[in-house]
Amino acid sequence: MHNKPAYLAVGIDTDGDKHVLGIWVPKAADGPTGESAAFWRGVVADLRNRGVTDILIACCDGLAGFEDAITTAFPRTTVQSCVVHLIRNSLRPVPRKHRAAVAAELRKIYTAPDADAALDALAAFAGTDLGRRYPQAVRAWEAAWERFIPFLAFTPAVRKLLYTTNSIESLNYQLRKVTKARGHFPTDDAVVKLLWLAIVNIEDKRARQRAARTRQDGARTGYPGRLIEGTKTYGWAEALNELAAAYPGRIQ
Repeated sequence: MHNKPAYLAVGIDTDGDKHVLGIWVPKAADGPTGESAAFWRGVVADLRNRGVTDILIACCDGLAGFEDAITTAFPRTTVQSCVVHLIRNSLRPVPRKHRAAVAAELRKIYTAPDADAALDALAAFAGTDLGRRYPQAVRAWEAAWERFIPFLAFTPAVRKLLYTTNSIESLNYQLRKVTKARGHFPTDDAVVKLLWLAIVNIEDKRARQRAARTRQDGARTGYPGRLIEGTKTYGWAEALNELAAAYPGRIQ
């Protein structure tokens, strides 16, 4: 018996609805984490077979081999690094007593008005006492720079859709509780089936909770009806217009 990861992909369609696009469990030949080039080619091929015809922007957390696989299958796709993961990676070597101060400096980078201003902010941080004390934090941003800056070309309405994979991580947190309770599985297919049923149950439970609160309060509340599947993206009309201008002819 051994541990295996399960990977999820979430997409936003042109109507602004979020969907779980698939669940993939790597085979033994793909290595201990499944992050092989062949595995990611299979994932991308599966997305195509499921009906995905184009991807404007793919936000990911630096998975080895994924960028090459997705740009090979979808050559016009922009790959965006998850900014939250980038922040975590750069803070990893920083002791707790200095993390708040370093995080404040990093915020100047990812909230910059454009890529040039972000580069100036990174250079300024590198020249501070904290930047010189923790050069690994600076190098983390330098190494990911070309994959970090794409979202800076957009306004905040679009940036908030692109800067993080946290919506998947929130779902993963719920799913880990389900798999931990089960313990072990006879086959990979059993894992995928359980995860999908868990996703359905999680989403239905949230929808029932929102309906109950609506009846109780007599009006809609800010309580999220669903975590991902079928959720409407807030501010989508504004974001869609901006994306259509940035990617002419690709949004039907």
